[in-house]
Amino acid sequence: MTDLTEDDDPRAAKLLDAQAKAVELFAAVERRGLLAPGVTEVQASDAIRDLAARLFGVSRHWHKRIVRAGPNTLLPYAENPPDRPIGTDDIVFCDLGPIFEEWEADLGRTYVVGDDPVKKRLLDALPQVWNGGREFFETHPDVTGEQLFAQLTLLAEQAGWEFGGPIGGHLIGQFPHDRIPGNKIELYVTPGSDKPMRRTDQAGRPCHWILEVHLVDRDRQIGGFHEELLDLG
Repeated sequence: MTDLTEDDDPRAAKLLDAQAKAVELFAAVERRGLLAPGVTEVQASDAIRDLAARLFGVSRHWHKRIVRAGPNTLLPYAENPPDRPIGTDDIVFCDLGPIFEEWEADLGRTYVVGDDPVKKRLLDALPQVWNGGREFFETHPDVTGEQLFAQLTLLAEQAGWEFGGPIGGHLIGQFPHDRIPGNKIELYVTPGSDKPMRRTDQAGRPCHWILEVHLVDRDRQIGGFHEELLDLG
């Protein structure tokens, strides 16, 4: 785990503060029961948008808000499935990118509605695979994006799941979201991303990363998602 102070990298403290606010937002979503049976994904997303505005003054999100339930949880970020109501015995995940005072947060969490033991096992596996990915990052100083993705895929299989997304993370920064000229694959934890993740950007600033884990069971038509800062916190 990288231990950066605000003097070492002023952006680190800002990113950690944005993530802490996003964690508070997710806790408020759960307390208010916004992800309830009968609520559609769009209704839940709009309710979360409104709650973020009331609690934190959030007016922008740097990427589309995602609330997915049931079979829609199999789909990666780029897909746009039809709106679906949350079922009485369902699994739901949220992927949010609220902007707090010009700083991006990116947090993903999964919830189980009901008592299905397989869905609960999936819920438990998500942070375990995520922590395994972080441990690999911490113990391999020269790790590349493609190497970390391969490890996430292996960890998912060892836990009895399939890694469901084409990426396992990405760069994060100040809004608007950082873009590095040239080969965009270097922005992501994904096959072909062969530059060391521990590097600086064109301005000489440390690159900071989000780690995301998307686990699926295609036979059972369920998936889950867990996402947060990789190299800070």
